[in-house]
Amino acid sequence: MSDSAPLRRTPLHSVHVEMGARMVPFAGWDMPVQYTGIVEEHKAVRQSVGVFDISHMGQFIVSGKGAEAFLNRILTNDIAKLAPGQGQYTLLLNRNGGVIDDLIAYRTSEREFFLVVNASRIDADWAHIESLLTNEDDVMMANASDFTAGLAIQGPKSREVAAAIFGSHDSFPAHNTILVTMTETGPMWLCGTGYTGEEGFEFFMPMETADTWFRKIVDAVKAAGGLPCGLGARDTLRLEMGYPLNGNDLSETRTPLQAGLGFFVALEKDGFVGREALLAQKAAGLSDKLAAFRMTGTAPPPRPHYPVVHDGQIVGEVCSGTQSPSLGTGIGMAYLPLDAAKIGATIEIEIRGRRFPAEIVKKPFYRKPVD
Repeated sequence: MSDSAPLRRTPLHSVHVEMGARMVPFAGWDMPVQYTGIVEEHKAVRQSVGVFDISHMGQFIVSGKGAEAFLNRILTNDIAKLAPGQGQYTLLLNRNGGVIDDLIAYRTSEREFFLVVNASRIDADWAHIESLLTNEDDVMMANASDFTAGLAIQGPKSREVAAAIFGSHDSFPAHNTILVTMTETGPMWLCGTGYTGEEGFEFFMPMETADTWFRKIVDAVKAAGGLPCGLGARDTLRLEMGYPLNGNDLSETRTPLQAGLGFFVALEKDGFVGREALLAQKAAGLSDKLAAFRMTGTAPPPRPHYPVVHDGQIVGEVCSGTQSPSLGTGIGMAYLPLDAAKIGATIEIEIRGRRFPAEIVKKPFYRKPVD
């Protein structure tokens, strides 16, 4: 999308404006970055519950007798391991092993799958997947992105919200599962996933019903002591967990092995796109990898593209960085040479011409307190 292209709006745009959200451009969309404040919204999700508009995310439906085999040929994880109702994190790669997108794939029946893809990658993903279809594939594809809306309800009180809006705790999906319900207006997908590290679910519905559902959910969230939340809190929450952001921490020039996502790559599975490149990279050894760092003294927050220094030399740049609301210190991730990426290694982050000390740490940055 060109810089001059008009920003797209989710079905909830007018509601966000009505509720006083501050809107910003994101991945070609006009999205709420905050309502009451990033830190307040972040803490609401960690301590109670929050709701996010995720209608900018894309949804593909892949079905047919050959759907399982086809998806196993284009995605890194093993789709065959999913029973109907289950989901998994997986990646879509180019032939060089670079990450086109990271996504969630759900199996909704023996012959149908529901894919949730990143907003900035909808068109690229669709084109890439279509290019891999052959005349022998017994597969049908549908892009539902323009007809659906999505909400993420996240936090320790998300079950309470689910009970309030659906009338039963039984409607709450288990982690990495999906419940599909047919209604008069079309299908609704209830998914036991999220991007915050907290218990919660993602709810996709026909776009014409989004306004009603959002208002009802916001009321239930506020009744539980929570808040509507914007992209600012979504970013600080995901970074505290060390979750990658496509376009920052993942790109077509880096592989899942470099990004530390090898757990989601079934290298033993024959024939998926990018496998040969990953096998060669594994055999040769990595030159660098995505490392997590934490500032060790008083410093401004680290931001993307700030230089990273090790032994007096610039060795990389910050991919994602922020001030952690939960920890009260700066955190971030960067691709670094292996000697600089070891746990406990000391580095420096160059911020506006000054260098500030940091230490390589194990992910996640934030761990829930033990009762």
